[in-house]
Amino acid sequence: MKIKHFLLYIFLLVVSPSFAQSYQPTDGNVAARQQFQDNKFGLFIHWGLFSTLADGEWVMNNRHIKKENYKRQLQSFDPVNFDAAKWVAAAKSAGMKYIVFITRHHDGFSNWDTHYSDWKITNTPYGKDVLKLLADECKKQNMKLGLYYSLLDWYRDDYPHETGRTGQETGRTAKSNYAAYLQFMKNQLTELLTNYGEIMSIWFDGHWDQTNVEGSKDMSPRIDWKYNEIYALIHRIQPNCLIGNNHHLSPLPGEDFQMFERDLPGQNKSGLSFQAASESLPLETCETMNKSWGYNIADTDYKTVKQCVQYLVNAAGRNTNFLLNVGPMSDGSIQPEFTDTLKAIGDWMNKYGESIYGTRGNIIEPQDWGVVTEKNKALYVHLLDASEKDYVFIPGIKSKIISAKLFNGNTPLKFKQQAEGVFVYIKNQPLDNTDTIIELNQK
Repeated sequence: MKIKHFLLYIFLLVVSPSFAQSYQPTDGNVAARQQFQDNKFGLFIHWGLFSTLADGEWVMNNRHIKKENYKRQLQSFDPVNFDAAKWVAAAKSAGMKYIVFITRHHDGFSNWDTHYSDWKITNTPYGKDVLKLLADECKKQNMKLGLYYSLLDWYRDDYPHETGRTGQETGRTAKSNYAAYLQFMKNQLTELLTNYGEIMSIWFDGHWDQTNVEGSKDMSPRIDWKYNEIYALIHRIQPNCLIGNNHHLSPLPGEDFQMFERDLPGQNKSGLSFQAASESLPLETCETMNKSWGYNIADTDYKTVKQCVQYLVNAAGRNTNFLLNVGPMSDGSIQPEFTDTLKAIGDWMNKYGESIYGTRGNIIEPQDWGVVTEKNKALYVHLLDASEKDYVFIPGIKSKIISAKLFNGNTPLKFKQQAEGVFVYIKNQPLDNTDTIIELNQK
């Protein structure tokens, strides 16, 4: 046994399993949660071996591809146009403060030079550790980096595929062994948290593979994932690293933020979000720029800049971060339909980001006209649909309002405050088709 593997083995043995009900975040973790909420806006990057088939990240499952056939892509994956600096610059152009990168999706392929599998990017013709390149560039450009990691695996035999909802037609016949698979995941997570610098978050996905469909009365998992051991390991190596799990449930012990997939908290348009929003943990919602997460050559249903900006604003008004996804092409480049939209969002954020960054939401319930964010003594009223009214009524404001103005141009506005809330008069004022922002100053 190599010395580094022996030391890793010893380290894993001493991680306490008695973690689940007793997790207390460190002061650094609590501070990281606050910084996460302040950052508000991040870039999700779905990219890997699946990108070569240009049919989304679920292509192995959806096309019923056997693992022996899927493996043939290994020798054709050569992302010669991958440029970590351009990826990070694209995020910065949008005003994003963090990136969450797919290290291993459900096809089991590792986008880094792992020592625990040959099914990895450094065994392709490209041969480079893209995670190392991306981590170095994030540090250089002052961009926080989070890592997506799939709990399920359509490729490995030791994953409990017999009870999984997906990946049933990839040709596995060997009996699974979750103890071995768990150790494999611990080994990989240790690599990710040891060799790539400070990691903002671990973004887990795949829990739902071992449950009934979302919304079922019984959502208990068919296997014991042993999250107490997995989460303890992560917090032991990097105590400030935030753990989130896309299980579509209420937060579990040891988790540091709650995520919603393609939904704002309180909504369930995707059919995935039956869970109530946590009142104690930071929240995040993720969404695609077209309909696909991974590169899909046939998917041209792109969201407009207005749709993306309003999603960001609606999330902030609900005290929620917005993680907006791109699916780079197999050659490593991000298509212009994505980069152009990111740049346009960034132009908006350059003007109006003060009403988003560092704010908190849930000041009032979302209204038909929009939402409210707050920072220091300022309330930012986001009129996403003013409906050509002469005034806007903001209910439930109890603090003393001393002034009102249009955020863009500082034009003073007349207002009236009473017990039920605040009336702000906007007749004959120029309204923005995307978001008219009114700033209310509190005493």
